[in-house]
Amino acid sequence: MSRTARIERVTNETKVLVEIDLDGTGQGNLSTGVGFYDHMLNQLAKHGGFDLTVRTEGDLEIDAHHTMEDTALALGEAFARALGDKAGIRRYGSATIPMDEVLCRAAVDLSGRPYVVHDEPALAPYIGPVYPTSMTRHIFESFGHAAKVTLHVSVLRAAREGGHPDAHHVVEAQFKAFSRALREAVEIDPRNAGALPSTKGVL
Repeated sequence: MSRTARIERVTNETKVLVEIDLDGTGQGNLSTGVGFYDHMLNQLAKHGGFDLTVRTEGDLEIDAHHTMEDTALALGEAFARALGDKAGIRRYGSATIPMDEVLCRAAVDLSGRPYVVHDEPALAPYIGPVYPTSMTRHIFESFGHAAKVTLHVSVLRAAREGGHPDAHHVVEAQFKAFSRALREAVEIDPRNAGALPSTKGVL
């Protein structure tokens, strides 16, 4: 069965198109107007193993907030729709990812219960000209609530002793860990025989 979805979200602030195939080959076709955000969404495609198209036109003349938030909301909604009834999936996924001096862990439960915990150190306020590092948490929160998943993302190590965190590495490690955790959680579990992985009988 195809696990794909297409979502269009239009507001007075943004126009977003998201297409996702959970059983893709990691192909990303991404354009949000925020270069570093595109780079992070490409991590989601590549390391999640998803085919992902994102087209966002936003009010970047104000700032990047609406563009990034609405993209994450549409992405979460598309992810939830593509999952369908969740029968046969592993449900849980986790990954611990090193990126040079940074170590990051992500864990996800495709539970139907939105809850996001995010821990990272203080970072430089921007990566590139328009990516506010304060938005990383909000991206995960927006995705988690729209997708109705439980998500924990924690930076375990951010810098060499006595050094300052490299914001690029810290944020990218988070997205890679997040992507790998999702990849594991959406996989079809051959031992599950197509059953819903819950004693409640509903996710």
